[in-house]
Amino acid sequence: MHYKRILLKLSGEALMGTRQYGIDPIRLAEYAKEIKAVTNRGVEVAIVIGGGNIFRGVAGASRGMDRVTGDHMGMLATVINGLALQSALEDAGIQTRLQSAIKINEVAEPFIRRKAMRHLEKGRVVIFGGGTGNPYFTTDSAAVLRAIEIDADVILKGTRVDGIYTADPEIDKKAKKFDFISFDDVLTKGLKVMDTTAFTLSQENKLPIIVFDMNKPGNLEKVVIGEKIGTKVNF
Repeated sequence: MHYKRILLKLSGEALMGTRQYGIDPIRLAEYAKEIKAVTNRGVEVAIVIGGGNIFRGVAGASRGMDRVTGDHMGMLATVINGLALQSALEDAGIQTRLQSAIKINEVAEPFIRRKAMRHLEKGRVVIFGGGTGNPYFTTDSAAVLRAIEIDADVILKGTRVDGIYTADPEIDKKAKKFDFISFDDVLTKGLKVMDTTAFTLSQENKLPIIVFDMNKPGNLEKVVIGEKIGTKVNF
């Protein structure tokens, strides 16, 4: 395997499938199948999921809601998504643990770094919910932070597009895809990969990021074995 331990970042919107909101069980089952193919190869998998399919703190704040309250609601949404993915993974026969940055002991373990790493070493998939546990930080920041803490080899950002482009490929049909790009070039060109806090944290800790199409069957496994899928952000 090209990577032994990965942090997979999924957006909450990815769980909607063809729906307008909420969680699509079919999409969950598809993701569980993709993740199982990777774990069967001995790869240790940690996951961070957003909560945008249920609630976004920033969106709530823009409509007059207190930002801190909105962000706490968003954190709870990520735990709901984590529970849903945990159920799908266990249905696929994968041992899974959900850890939360906010205390919800009845449904998730508290985040403890050493415990998370021990789960990974035992072949369990670990889902990190609750973001960082603090308002004003995105799940991108949570993903980078957890990846650093568990000594992940790479962050895999699964999206609905197949990499990083010069412009939004869903809007600009002439947009060109990068197979490889440096952290500095991303910043110079003003490309949107993650929010600035998360991206800078990844750069400072020399943690590569790969952006790829998670919805194409087999892509996750191809990335893990080292095939040139998506766009790699490196040094």
